[in-house]
Amino acid sequence: MSKATRFIIKFSAFLTFGILLFIIAYILLRGVPYLKPSLFEFKYTSDNVSMLPSIITTVLLILLTLVVATPIGVFTGFYLVEYAKKGNKLVEIVRIATETLSGIPSIVFGLFGMLFFVIRLGFQYSLLAGALTAAIMVLPLIIRSTEEALLSVDDSLREASFGLGAGKLRTIFLIVLPVAMPGILSGVILATGRVVGETAALMFTLGTASKIPNALLHSGASGRTLALHMYMLSSEGMHVNESYATGVVLLVIVLLINGLSTFLSNKLTKGR
Repeated sequence: MSKATRFIIKFSAFLTFGILLFIIAYILLRGVPYLKPSLFEFKYTSDNVSMLPSIITTVLLILLTLVVATPIGVFTGFYLVEYAKKGNKLVEIVRIATETLSGIPSIVFGLFGMLFFVIRLGFQYSLLAGALTAAIMVLPLIIRSTEEALLSVDDSLREASFGLGAGKLRTIFLIVLPVAMPGILSGVILATGRVVGETAALMFTLGTASKIPNALLHSGASGRTLALHMYMLSSEGMHVNESYATGVVLLVIVLLINGLSTFLSNKLTKGR
């Protein structure tokens, strides 16, 4: 490897790290001075612009999204790797659909969710409409991470299990799944991070109500996530400082999610 190539690689790595460090430092410097107890009051008012209802809404949305998307994504990945025959046209169709979904802008998902879930199915702006839209968004990430995790499992493990008389299902759950679990879990947690930072798709489906949703559908089911809360505060122009403070909390949550993904992956890998 030439010195020029080595320099370009190192420079790119340091540049990437420097951009991340600059973003984190900028948000912290602008937001930390404006963090105050009133921002964490249980009820939102125009005076305290509390982010606590948005934090609770974000947690509820994440749980509901993962309940819908994780089984579908993981089982699809298992089908593509463990059950579908090689050269199966259905596999190619599913993979093309997955890649296409992963490249669609989030605003398109939002418009689809509004037209189909909110209007066509009559869900209105609700937690369920937002969760179903978010589930469609993160499905490609979960499917691909599950597929890659299963493909990384050595075929000799499967062959040894079959040789000992274990069936297909027993082999998958007792041999393949424990080995692939770190990769699958990483995909699920990264999908969680995407839901946390999403705004465009949820604005048209979840809504922007500054309260905790008290239902899944219809009246009282609208709310706003933390990212939406930050966007609304900054766009109104009256609470820009509080929006930076909200950005600090959002940044910490995203960093914790990514850190948790790395920690669990390493823990499960060492525990094998």
